Amino acid sequence: MLIARSIALFVVAAFFEIGGAWLVWQGIREHRGWVWIGAGVIALGLYGFVATLQPNPEFGRILAAYGGVFVAGSLAWGMVADGYRPDRWDVIGALICLAGMGVIMYAPRGR
Repeated sequence: MLIARSIALFVVAAFFEIGGAWLVWQGIREHRGWVWIGAGVIALGLYGFVATLQPNPEFGRILAAYGGVFVAGSLAWGMVADGYRPDRWDVIGALICLAGMGVIMYAPRGR
């Protein structure tokens, strides 16, 4: 149950961080304005909050593992929001990152 909660928190954190960055991108690069930028900044702040809810107390471990989630989530976000089509190397790279995330977070450490 603890691993399921942790994975759910990573997914929620990814939604807020990637979504927030995308909103800022849209506000600046696509000239959608300050409302989009402001919503992005709020979402990025929520990402920071959600990350603190992880059951593991190690900041460095959480942030390092989240990097793998961010890589895979960014590709998925691009597919849904922008019609991006990853190639096989994108997919292989994302799977490697997710495997690394799993090792960092969930490998037995004998504690």
